[in-house]
Amino acid sequence: MEQRLGNTWRMTVNEKKFIESALESELRVDGRRPFDYRALTIKFGREDGSSEVQLGQTHIMSYVTSQLVQPYRDRPNEGALSVFTEFSPMADPSFEAGRPSESAVELGRIIDRGLRESRAVDTESLCVVAGKWVWSIRIDLHILDNGGNLVDAANIAALAALLTFRRPECTLGGDDGQEVTLHPPEVREPLPLIVHHLPIAVTFAFIGDEHMVIDPTHHEEAVMGGRMSVTLNANGDVCAIQKAGGHGVMQSVVMQCLRIASVKAGDITSKIKTVVESYKTERALRMVKRHAPINAVDVNEPGGQAKQILEGQKLKSEECSVSQSDDMDVEQCRINKRTDKNRSFTGGPSSWDPYSEGVNTDELKATLASRGSVAVPMNLDNLGDTIRDETKSDEPLSDVNPVSSSTDSAGKEMATSKEKTLQDAVKPKNKRKKKKSSNTAAV
Repeated sequence: MEQRLGNTWRMTVNEKKFIESALESELRVDGRRPFDYRALTIKFGREDGSSEVQLGQTHIMSYVTSQLVQPYRDRPNEGALSVFTEFSPMADPSFEAGRPSESAVELGRIIDRGLRESRAVDTESLCVVAGKWVWSIRIDLHILDNGGNLVDAANIAALAALLTFRRPECTLGGDDGQEVTLHPPEVREPLPLIVHHLPIAVTFAFIGDEHMVIDPTHHEEAVMGGRMSVTLNANGDVCAIQKAGGHGVMQSVVMQCLRIASVKAGDITSKIKTVVESYKTERALRMVKRHAPINAVDVNEPGGQAKQILEGQKLKSEECSVSQSDDMDVEQCRINKRTDKNRSFTGGPSSWDPYSEGVNTDELKATLASRGSVAVPMNLDNLGDTIRDETKSDEPLSDVNPVSSSTDSAGKEMATSKEKTLQDAVKPKNKRKKKKSSNTAAV
């Protein structure tokens, strides 16, 4: 780049001669051959349309966004595609913050030309309403570290971000059918872009009069006399060629560069597709909603029969579907529940006594004791045992000994009356009112 060419004074004469002499032996400073690429690493973010590419020491991040805009007048049925680059001083001290430099503009044009002129992205599919609304795709390239060959690294980052980007789905409605409604990702699955092919940029650096290398580092860019970027796809179709000044290149050298770039483009395309497919698989697994299993099956049970083990709350067997429009179904469901509950209990009076349902024996015993009556000892845990009622006494409570009188009356009641059930223990309302009135008169 121009920044590197302008800062050649940083390298000494001995360093320049060492690089040129090493190329005479078909070796490079980092140990590569003249036509070898550095290690390529592609990563993706959590959001769709973000990628991070590292080519040797060159580190670039790409992010793709979209928005609805009005189309151009000469292309009312096509969407827009734009590329923006940001050169930060953090990546290289020679980069200046603020206004984009000539190198930043040149880098954006090389990437944009390779995508736009080759029609790699289907822009007609980005049209929503012809002549009114189309999708505008924006690619932002951020240079994190400049280790040389920014064109190739930025091109790979842009392609990886485009392949993983998904735009929101929109529908048309309204009276005239021109009203656009955007659906969030939670409502409808976003749609990916239609990419026909992958234009790969391959950069050649010309050092001296005879030496040519691929994927130059920042040290090689400082001593190179010229460079040329060739954009091709995996099929060998030439998408764009950029020759930014410097030494002149013979036609035979250009054809040689095209043959080499065609092989390199196929290798890089396969790497990008492999990484993108793994990302899509991981994304599909994240989108699957996983629920905790409710039932577990014990397959190791003797006898070869599987045993159903309920891990959550047990479902009630008496559940029935109730129709909201039919009240008779609701009543029938309640009757069935009560019948099943009575049949499920054995050995107690609650299976045949309708008044015993919901009676607390502890509260009943405390009520009898507070009224001054002593019941015959019984097992409160067994509802099948008989319950003795309190003695009937019309005399005022203040004139009677609570212990002796209640005990004698209870003994007489046992001898003269038959056994009473839990229904008889519940006093009718009229008797309870009478007893209350008698107690009030005694006081």
